[in-house]
Amino acid sequence: MEFSWDVIACLGLAVLVHVLVYIFVMQKRAKCIDGRHVVVTGGSSGIGVCLAIECVTKGAHVTIIARDEKRLKAAVDRLELVRQRPDQKLQYRSLDIGGDYEEVARVLAETEATVGPIYALLNCAGMAICGVFEDVSVRDVHKLMNVNFFGSYNCTRHVLSRMKSAREGIIVFTSSQAAMFGIYGYGPYAASKYALRAMAETIAMESREHGVSVTLALPCDTNTPGFEEEEKSKPRETKIISGGGGLLKPEDMAKAILKDALKGNFVSIVGAESWLITMLGGGLLPWDGFFTNLLHALAIGPLRLFAYGLHKYFNSIIRKCAKEERASKNGSGDKVEAK
Repeated sequence: MEFSWDVIACLGLAVLVHVLVYIFVMQKRAKCIDGRHVVVTGGSSGIGVCLAIECVTKGAHVTIIARDEKRLKAAVDRLELVRQRPDQKLQYRSLDIGGDYEEVARVLAETEATVGPIYALLNCAGMAICGVFEDVSVRDVHKLMNVNFFGSYNCTRHVLSRMKSAREGIIVFTSSQAAMFGIYGYGPYAASKYALRAMAETIAMESREHGVSVTLALPCDTNTPGFEEEEKSKPRETKIISGGGGLLKPEDMAKAILKDALKGNFVSIVGAESWLITMLGGGLLPWDGFFTNLLHALAIGPLRLFAYGLHKYFNSIIRKCAKEERASKNGSGDKVEAK
């Protein structure tokens, strides 16, 4: 009995040592942005402005970029409320980042001239237009790609070579859970977010050895002005499929994104549902940590059956809605004939 307790005590001590080593040695230390220049696109509202606020509270000089000047001014007023020091520089630029690259580069260079080199670029500008694929206009598809993809592309293209030369920097791409798998009603929107995911993965692989870290944020539905606008164009099927996960607070997503970005984590998600979808839909994503990947390896096989069931469930929703729509049309036709 005495021997058994000795063994248990030794095992317990070994486990404790391993936990302490993991916490204090193996875990990544967060980078410091105090006094560094951070640029946040889409910084006038939603996750963007919440990210800007988080950066200001950490002592960063912050430039926010968006198109609506009135919203930008209101956002800067919010940043002023959490300013940490009198010498902190807070500014905005009204700019269509999805437009002409030369203009985007000129404005970003101008902000660097007044505030200093851009240490972190947080690409948060985005929009959603939903609808059955053929119902979304060609003009709206181009608008989605310009804002969601080319906006991030233009800004990243300007800062990347400078960050590589300085051998330091952080780039965040705010994509979506829609980048993990296509969902009814999200066609062109999901395509634009898939494109962001691919760009983030590529740049991360190309830039790691140059001291530049990349974080891919994959938010689920978040309570932002953009989400309110998105709801207006969502087909009924899309609302049912995506409505089960609830709404995340933009402040919570912003905190998670900045924490992951400062620690150099590639994937940034919040919640068990997002973790599950991201793991199943992103088998080749560069997740950090041996034990995280070991857990995925053990879990992903059985979870494939869950994914199969999930798709069956989504398809049953689509069939049910189609059946109800046909019944509704037939009912209307009968009424017209009766008159």
